[in-house]
Amino acid sequence: MKNLSDINVIKSVMSKHGVTFNKGLGQNFLVDPEVCPSMAEAAGLDKNTCAIEIGPGVGVLTAELAKRAGKVLSFEVDNRLLPVLNETLADFNNVEIINKDVMKADLKKIIEEKCEGMEIAVCANLPYYITSPIIMLLLESKLPIKSITVMVQKEAADRLCAEVGSRDGGAVTVAVTYYAESEKLFFVPRESFLPPPKVNSEVIQLTVRNTPPVDVKNEENFFKLVKAAFSQRRKTAENSISAGLGISKDQVATALAEAGLEKTVRAEKMTIQDFATLSDILFE
Repeated sequence: MKNLSDINVIKSVMSKHGVTFNKGLGQNFLVDPEVCPSMAEAAGLDKNTCAIEIGPGVGVLTAELAKRAGKVLSFEVDNRLLPVLNETLADFNNVEIINKDVMKADLKKIIEEKCEGMEIAVCANLPYYITSPIIMLLLESKLPIKSITVMVQKEAADRLCAEVGSRDGGAVTVAVTYYAESEKLFFVPRESFLPPPKVNSEVIQLTVRNTPPVDVKNEENFFKLVKAAFSQRRKTAENSISAGLGISKDQVATALAEAGLEKTVRAEKMTIQDFATLSDILFE
């Protein structure tokens, strides 16, 4: 099997198939040999697991997943990488490359057809330009996923794994907390990639909850409120929610008081229970 952490091997394989790096697709290839095995181990895979990967690059993480999981489904949107992956993953018969944009694929149907009876775990080096949309797609679709182990930009990791009610928290923090328990696993410096990105990275893990940590009468309304509350971070929640939802400040102020919150509270100081309570009151 080829050493896919060796930059000379990567260049040779890609050159053979006439492929060049595409920064527009977030293609920065890992050359640190420790990262991908560590990620695959952290994902807790076994032969009863179907691992889902997004953006395999030249297949360095894919190979580590294939050594441990019963099956690997890897989504690659770049047609040029298909012959590269066919070569680098030739030793494995449990890998299927799906040439589709994961954001447009029918994941529920694909999982039902290809992973029947298996546990589902996502493990991927996510393209940085589309990190949050992919994570929210996986969580909001309520797929039968047990965990999501991904490498993301350090700044995104801080936000995704922040405590709700802390300075680093935002709308996506509330959403992730609603669906999963988050944890930072380990730091990955920019020098671990080729070409090196401008930022450092972090591997995080989201363990999907069986039930949310709060009860809400209407999830859609709950997330509308959260999005509105964080839409203007420098303003009070009263102002942001009023503008974001198109309702009067008086109505928001009354709801805040009923929820036991100060009129001057800002969204970043609110707990997930505060959002749940306020949502139920405002949309009642």
